[in-house]
Amino acid sequence: MVPDDQGGGLMRADLLSETIPGLDEALTAVDAFDRALVAGLLRPQPAQTAGLTGLAHAVAGSPLAARVAEAAEKAAGGAASEDHFVALAAARTALLGSAHDALMARIEEATGRPRGEETVPPPAGQQAANLLAAARSWLSDLARSGWQGIDHDVVSGAAPVVSAMLPDPALRRLATLLDGFAAELAASCPGASSERFPERRWADLWSRALLLTLPGAAGVPVTGTATGRLLPLGVDVHEHATAVQAQVHAVFEPADGAPPRLVRAGVAVPKPDTVVGAGLWQLLRPHMSLLTAVGEGRSMDLTDMPVTAEGDLIWSDEHARQGEPADAFATARVALPAASTAATAPLDRHPARIAVPVFLEGYTTHDKDGALTFTLADGPVVVDADRIPTAGPLTPEAVVASGACIGLLRWDAGTYRLQPLAVETTVRKKAVAIHAGGWAGGTTDKAGVKAEKAATDAVAVLRERAGRLLRK
Repeated sequence: MVPDDQGGGLMRADLLSETIPGLDEALTAVDAFDRALVAGLLRPQPAQTAGLTGLAHAVAGSPLAARVAEAAEKAAGGAASEDHFVALAAARTALLGSAHDALMARIEEATGRPRGEETVPPPAGQQAANLLAAARSWLSDLARSGWQGIDHDVVSGAAPVVSAMLPDPALRRLATLLDGFAAELAASCPGASSERFPERRWADLWSRALLLTLPGAAGVPVTGTATGRLLPLGVDVHEHATAVQAQVHAVFEPADGAPPRLVRAGVAVPKPDTVVGAGLWQLLRPHMSLLTAVGEGRSMDLTDMPVTAEGDLIWSDEHARQGEPADAFATARVALPAASTAATAPLDRHPARIAVPVFLEGYTTHDKDGALTFTLADGPVVVDADRIPTAGPLTPEAVVASGACIGLLRWDAGTYRLQPLAVETTVRKKAVAIHAGGWAGGTTDKAGVKAEKAATDAVAVLRERAGRLLRK
């Protein structure tokens, strides 16, 4: 445990601001390669060739060196094959994986918490080789055309591949990725008329999809079971126009007395775009009893709950029952410091995937021109108030007035940032805890009740209209 006099709460902020050796160089190589994909690799120009060469140099000391050097040379000459594109995608993924590991190592040093020693085994299962080859061919064509060269003919090549993959559960992960990627590309067609592209995002999707076409890579992750007590820390909400996901971060205490560890449990559902704010919980609540426990401030007792090696609970209400009251801030103060972080699967090692629960207290808050920071005894921590969901009572104003915070430590735009999940503050001279997921199990708050009623009305109208269409 990190002493309270070394940073406030349970984290040393000074370590988060120190330079990480090699990080900038790795990300620079990735960025240069991503720019090379913009114009495509059919007839590369000198700037693109430099990006390919830089990627090869960045992995020169790794087992990938020979293959990536050959791939970069072939791609620079406009003669890259599918295998060469796979090698380039692997090199890019390896660099981002090394950046992820360096950033996580710094977080572990700052928090004083251990990382799980268990390694993530490769997924099991076999997939249809012909469909994987078809997906690999389409992704290679994308690399040759580049984002500037995409048109509806190029993008539509994914449709038959996705349609053939979806019926096979073992291929559904890759199919969903390809489908979403193709939809984003289609929305930007023709590429020749676009001035800017989401270079990092599209290169992420391209390289991830390409590696998932390798046999076995897209299989179902190996799972075990978890029996013990689950102590929720907070809820992270991800909302899209047509879907919403709630992810509960928690400390799990195994019944066999093994050390506690951090786990996640998530639920995602489709939604109409008219359901927003607190109304989202109506769609999520029926699918996971854990949300009710979070809203009521209770633990849950798990029995043989499926869990992946990465710490993701494959939630099933059959394996859970409501437990005793459990205050999230008590969990953060007592159980969180000793909880280990789960191992990360190779393809999931990416800076954007970092979201580590941390606890801070004893800070002062500074809000200057919309830039919010918590200043601890040894330095500031940037607060990402834009990530606070509208589906709960937590507000930026409450964060500004807080004295303790449970949040997710992320890495974004070149710096560590804290996403608040819950805060302790003073309201009318009383100390209160305000949670982003405070309305997950229902609410008597006026704003929450109003939003839930509006959502109920919207869903009722949509169901009535859908029923009318089905009757015709």
